[in-house]
Amino acid sequence: MRVTILCLFVVVLSSCAKTKSKVIRNQNVGPALGTSYSLIYLANEDLDFQKEIDSVFLQINKSMSTYIPNSDISRINAGEEKLVVDTMFAEVFKLSKEIYENTNGYFDPTVGTLVNAWGFGPEKQIMLDSMRVDSLMNYVGFDKVALTNANTILKEDSNIYFDFNAIAKGYAIDRLGVLMNQKGIENYLLEVGGEIVSKGWNSIKQKPWHVAVTDPEGGEHKTVIALKDRAMASSGNYRHFRIDQKTGRKYVHTINPKTGYTQNGSTLAVNILAENCATADAYATALMAMSLAEAKNILNKQKGLDAYIIYLDVDNETKEFMTDGFKQLLVP
Repeated sequence: MRVTILCLFVVVLSSCAKTKSKVIRNQNVGPALGTSYSLIYLANEDLDFQKEIDSVFLQINKSMSTYIPNSDISRINAGEEKLVVDTMFAEVFKLSKEIYENTNGYFDPTVGTLVNAWGFGPEKQIMLDSMRVDSLMNYVGFDKVALTNANTILKEDSNIYFDFNAIAKGYAIDRLGVLMNQKGIENYLLEVGGEIVSKGWNSIKQKPWHVAVTDPEGGEHKTVIALKDRAMASSGNYRHFRIDQKTGRKYVHTINPKTGYTQNGSTLAVNILAENCATADAYATALMAMSLAEAKNILNKQKGLDAYIIYLDVDNETKEFMTDGFKQLLVP
């Protein structure tokens, strides 16, 4: 009888182990926010959160898309003063304010007027010279706007134009992460337009999530890192730029809010790791507009960040800078 009970106990344990080891890879892919997304979430059953995922993107667009005329941000840009913004807009505004201050103004969502003027926004591109740029700079500065206790927006000048595109995509992924957490998902890898949020690990392959870092000079990738319970965002002028058809001159999408001009600097790409993707997204944008020395100074002050920066030295040779935290995540 003891032998029989022991055998039954072993069989039960074996059965439980097999049940627990069953992991299903669920994935949703598609277009959103002017780019594409791929959301991988692991569970012990087939799941499909497409309806909830679509709802998150819909809410983000309704709140912060400058390409939708009746979104909250478009209505505020058009001059509405009494519009009460939603929780998402308020959270992004507050985080933007914090990062604006931490980066000495290099991250500034009020640069939207210049984004449009240089041809990278939803509004009409205009011809720019130094006098015109100086004039438009009067409408730039996050210290010129405020969020009231009633969740309305105050602007010193009605021409100030918000553009949260450098943080909204990261924030959207964070909201998708909240969705997964609410659904009880413990292991996931969420990607929207190259920005990533991870949780847990790849329990199918029994290893951490492996994420490739894009090569800004056109190679397959620069390196691969193991990502767990962290977010990564990247920014680079290799992604978004335009060529003037008349002059052939290249204009990159990074606008320096200090000067008002597109930033054709030596930095090729910035990859930021942070606790959440909205923060990583914003800092990646800010560091693209800085010199390498300024970027290193910011990273030394912001202990929650790690970075991998690819740049050209004085001899026009490609160089790399990594924080120690980023180096520790490299996959051999």
